[in-house]
Amino acid sequence: MKKYISSFVSGFGAGVLHVVPVAKSISCCLIVPLASFIALVLDKKANPTADKITMKKGALIGLFTGLYAALFGTLFDLFITLVTKNNDIVSMMPELQKMISTLPISETLRTEVINLYENVRNDIMQYGFSLLYALSIIINNTVVNSVVGIIGGLVGAQVINQRLNNRNGYQ
Repeated sequence: MKKYISSFVSGFGAGVLHVVPVAKSISCCLIVPLASFIALVLDKKANPTADKITMKKGALIGLFTGLYAALFGTLFDLFITLVTKNNDIVSMMPELQKMISTLPISETLRTEVINLYENVRNDIMQYGFSLLYALSIIINNTVVNSVVGIIGGLVGAQVINQRLNNRNGYQ
């Protein structure tokens, strides 16, 4: 666990930003990769060596940062939904219905999809929880944050290694 404490700290910060309204829209594209980079920087400061960061280590720290961000982001989102009985699906249902009606799918499928979203919306408004919503954000956050965390870790390792090369006089 001590080995990945920087991932835990950065992942927690990214998870918190998952539920902030403006930051939520850029969390997968910018916040999680940036959190992976910050985790690498923190790890480098906690374990100061002249050695380069291996791509394996960068990918692992990025993966764990993404997983922690997914865990905390999902928990916070589900908790806020439980307490407020409101979330993006509830508030954006009319726009969601309009968008679904423009999709090039059969009328039967369109009706089924809209009914599914309405059931999720009704469960959230009535109970504050929807099993389908919970499963979908768990899977979505885990997959997306893991992938972008790994990418952020790999890019971050390259950036840090390049800085080490420049500091040591290598080109």
